[in-house]
Formats: sequence, C-alpha cells, structure tokens
Amino acid sequence: MDMEYRRLGKSGLKVSALSFGAWVTFGTQLDVDDALAIMTAAYDAGCNFFDNAEVYARGQAETIMGAALQKAGWRRDSYIVSSKVYGGAVDKPTPIQRGLSRKHIYDAAYQAIERLQSDYLDLYFCHRPDPEVPMEEIVRTMTELIQRGDVLYWGTSEWSAQELMEAYAIARQYNLIPPTMEQPQYNMFHRYRFENEYARLYHEDTLGLGTTIWSPLSSGLLTGKYNNGIPEDSRMNLPGYEWLKKMLESEEGQKRIEKVKELAKIADDLNTSMPKLALAWCLKNPNVSTVITGASKVSQVEENFTALELVPQLTDDVMETIEGVLDNKETRLIGAS
Repeated sequence: MDMEYRRLGKSGLKVSALSFGAWVTFGTQLDVDDALAIMTAAYDAGCNFFDNAEVYARGQAETIMGAALQKAGWRRDSYIVSSKVYGGAVDKPTPIQRGLSRKHIYDAAYQAIERLQSDYLDLYFCHRPDPEVPMEEIVRTMTELIQRGDVLYWGTSEWSAQELMEAYAIARQYNLIPPTMEQPQYNMFHRYRFENEYARLYHEDTLGLGTTIWSPLSSGLLTGKYNNGIPEDSRMNLPGYEWLKKMLESEEGQKRIEKVKELAKIADDLNTSMPKLALAWCLKNPNVSTVITGASKVSQVEENFTALELVPQLTDDVMETIEGVLDNKETRLIGAS
C-alpha cells in the first residue's frame, strides 16, 4: 500500500502518515551507518518526516541524523526534519542553556541546524511549556525565526489546551505567527488529552491544530514483547530508563500487560501483529497528522510501515471489540456537566 500524506493541521504542509523519530535509539543504540540503514528503509517506504530534539542523547541524536542525511544524499526538498527546544543539549545545562527564553530558543535552533547539517528546520517545537517565560516572548521569538527563514513552522509538545489557546490569542493580538502543531503522547493507553482536552482545537475555526504523535506503542508495551518479562536487549535495561521499568512493574503496568495479551488475540484474528494493530489504531483517528515511529532494526521499520494496510480492517465492530478490552475511553468533554 502506498504511503498516505496528511495535512499538518490547517497548514499547507503534507506529512507522511507514518514518520520516524530518533528518541531512545540514536546516540545510544545506533551509529551513523545503522541510522542511515533505518532511515533509508523508512524513506523508501514513503516517510518524509524525521523527528529529533536537542535533548535526545544531549545533541548526539541530531549529530547522527545529520551525518546520515548527508550520506543519504537525498534532495533537501524531499524530506522534513524537526528539532525541539527546552531541555538543553549538555549534561548539566545552566539556566540559560535550557528553557524557552529568547536566548535559548535562538541558540538551540542554530545549534540544531548545525548538528543536522541543514540550512533550516522545517518544524521547531517547544518541547515542554515554560511557566517562567512570558508567552509573548515565546511566540514572538518563534515568529522571528520563521521570518528569518530559519524555521518554517513552529509548534509545541505536551502543552495544555489552555496554553495553546493563550499562544494563539497572543499571536492574533500582536500579529504574530501561532503554533501550527502539537506533539502529544497518544496510544491505546494514553488518550484523554488527545481525544478530549484538545477536541475543540482541531477545527479550523479555532487553531486547526496539526499533530505529530509520539509513543504510539506505549514505550514498547503495545508490541507485546513484555508479556512474559523484560528482554535483555530492552530499552528498560538502558541507563536512564529505570522509570520505564518501574512503570511496567507497577500494578497499573501489570494490568496493561493483561490487556495487551487480550489485544494480541484481536491481532491474531486479523492475521496481523500487535505493533501493527496499535499503529493502525492511532492512524484511524482523523486528527492524527502523523504517527512517529521508532526502531533499532530495519525489520522493525519494514513491519511498522505496513500498518496503513490494516486501517481498512478496523471496522466499527473491530474498534468496539478493542474498546471493550481497553475500557478507558473518556466521553466527557472538558467543561461539560
């Protein structure tokens, strides 16, 4: 099945429905040649968006991706690359090496451009909200970067609907450029913000918000690989991911594993894999602009990028069966009684 391309919100930019991100693997598990092989598999499958951030491996993920892109030799107008600003790209960032001050937003943008060996960033995200910086400063700085031609679209990641509306209102008040997209976590186990809190923001008469969702496989939980324990090569055994292991071993984590086992039966009935079912479930939502996938092996990319083939099989009856297993759909909208 050919790749599907979706508008990034109400912008004119078309992003591949399945994209690829460098979080976890680049700089910790993969070198440049490995990264190139995986990115090439994604690109050949129709992927046009590669996601990154200053904080991923403290800048190393962007350095590796930049080197891989240079080796690939693809035309710059054939792909989209992103960075995110907030956490800093050094081990112990000083107060001016992190956050969303005008200084750090500028410094991080040009450092990312250099690491990615690019002339500009297609997408630039505020990785988290920063309550210590006035919203006008953030919106004005992002507008300046776009006007300089160094960034094409700016967005946010894990901002509340209220914060997004504040940024939009300030942009309209001062004739600045509002955020185009948000990068929230969204998967079968993490739904409320995407489906309810943001519900009104997708319409063009509000923000017309685009979305580049992360963790569609719930940090690997929805692959089924943790159903019988933690494999030795799991990211949960990597330094810095103790929180993930603790989450899995918690009471809630064990309940989710039992649900994954039930979901695996649905995947079997559809003659597909658990990862593809989880990805297709995300793709089924029309408010998803692109699903960011990750991988440490080419074979994982090849499997993930066939998930679009499964979407037509997710009929109303199948979706209802899935909902019966998940039992976590919140239908109450914020503000409703």
